[in-house]
Amino acid sequence: MIPEMSAHFKARQPSDIRLAQIEFAKRTDNVLAINTAIGNVSLPMHPAMIERMFNLNAETSPFKDGVVKYTTTVGMVETNKAFLNIIASSGFKTDGLHSQITDGGSQAMELVIIGTCGPAGSTEKPILLIDAAYTNYMAMAERVGRRIVSFTRYLDEQGKFALPDLAEVDKLMRSHKPGAIVVIPYDNPTGHFIDHKNLVELAKLCVKNNLWMISDEAYRELYYVKNSPVSIWGLTESEAPGISGRRISIETSSKVWNACGLRIGALVTDNNEFHEKAIAENTAALCSNAIGQYIFGSLAHVPHAELQKWYSKQRTYYYGMLSALTDDLKQRLPGVIVSSPDASIYSVIDVRNIAKPGFDALEFVMWCATKGKVKLNDADVTLLVAPMAGFYNVKKDEKNPGKTQMRIAYVETPENMKKVPMLFAELFRQYQS
Repeated sequence: MIPEMSAHFKARQPSDIRLAQIEFAKRTDNVLAINTAIGNVSLPMHPAMIERMFNLNAETSPFKDGVVKYTTTVGMVETNKAFLNIIASSGFKTDGLHSQITDGGSQAMELVIIGTCGPAGSTEKPILLIDAAYTNYMAMAERVGRRIVSFTRYLDEQGKFALPDLAEVDKLMRSHKPGAIVVIPYDNPTGHFIDHKNLVELAKLCVKNNLWMISDEAYRELYYVKNSPVSIWGLTESEAPGISGRRISIETSSKVWNACGLRIGALVTDNNEFHEKAIAENTAALCSNAIGQYIFGSLAHVPHAELQKWYSKQRTYYYGMLSALTDDLKQRLPGVIVSSPDASIYSVIDVRNIAKPGFDALEFVMWCATKGKVKLNDADVTLLVAPMAGFYNVKKDEKNPGKTQMRIAYVETPENMKKVPMLFAELFRQYQS
C-alpha cells in the first residue's frame, strides 16, 4: 500500500501562469507556440552582470578556485548594497533600510506572509490582497496556512483599472483585521500604475488599522505614464504619520534586470526587529545562490546616471510593444477591452462584450494550448496566454471577473509580439465558431 499524500498536495493544481505551457508540452502535432503566458523575460542582463557571469574565474572573483561556499543567510554585503543602490537610483532615501537576500522575490513573499500574518486560530491575521492579485501570493499563503482576504478593482470599458472607494478598504480592514496588505505599484497582472497619492492613502489606512505595508516593487521604473517613479520608500512621516517601521518591500533581479533564472531577490524593511527575525526564519534555507548573488552584486558599483539610462531603455522597449499590441488588437476585435499600458510588462484582455454566453477564459486557454492553431508562414502556430480567474480571490458563489479575462506577458521577441494580435483574434474567432 502506498502512503497517502497530504490533503494540500492532493488538492494542488499548477499555477494558472504555467498551465498553458504544461498542457502545450503534451502536444505531438508539431505546432509552434508563442508563449506569453508567463513573465519569463528573454532579454540580456545588465552589462555589469554579464561581465561577472563570463568572468567567474577572474582574479577578483571569489569563485576563481572553483570553490562555492555557503554565504551568510542575510546574503553577501555587496549584493545587499546592490539592492539599496538600485532603490537610491530611483530617488529614494535608503538610510535606515535593512536588506536580506532571498531566492528570488518568491521566497521574500513567503517570508513576509509568515512574518506578518497569523495562522488559523484565535490570533489569526489574514493577508490582504488587491484583486486581481499575483497568483503566487495566494499559493504561498495557502502553503503556510494563512487566510486571504481581498478587495477588487474593476476594469472599465476604456481599459482602466481603478481601486474601490477607500472607505470600503477601511471597512474591510476593520472587519477582517489582516496582518498586512500587499500593494504592487507597477502591477502584475493588471499593468495598473498605483500612483503616489493612492500609496499615501493606503499607508494611512495601514497606520489607522495597525497593518504592515508590503510593497512588491519587482517592476519599479517600468511605468509609461507622465509620473515620477513611486515606491513605499517615497512615503514620508508628514504624509502618513506612523508609517515608519511598518514598511517592507520585495525586490528581485528577475524583471527590470532581465535575470529571471538567477533567482536572486531581497526583502527590504525599515524595521530592524523584523529584519532580524526574517533572517532567523530563513536560516533553515541556509543561503541564496552564491554565484547569483555575486553576479547581481555588480550593480552595487554602477552609478545612478547609468542605471537611469538602463531604466529608460527598458521603458522604451516595453512601451513600444504594449502600445502597438493594444491598438492592433482593438482594430482586429472591435469591442474587446485591453487594459491601458500604464506599467509593468502585462496586458489584460477582456472579451466580455464580444464573447458568447458561457465563455470561460480557462477553457479557451486550454483549447489554444491543446488544439488551436493558425497557419503562419507555412507553419502551424498557437498562442499561450494566462487565464485570469485564478488571479481573483472570489467566493464560489460570486461572479469572477477573470472568467472573460486573459493576461499577456511581453516576453517574446518584438517580432513575435507583433504576431500576437492576429493570433489571438483568429484563435478567438475559431473557438467562438
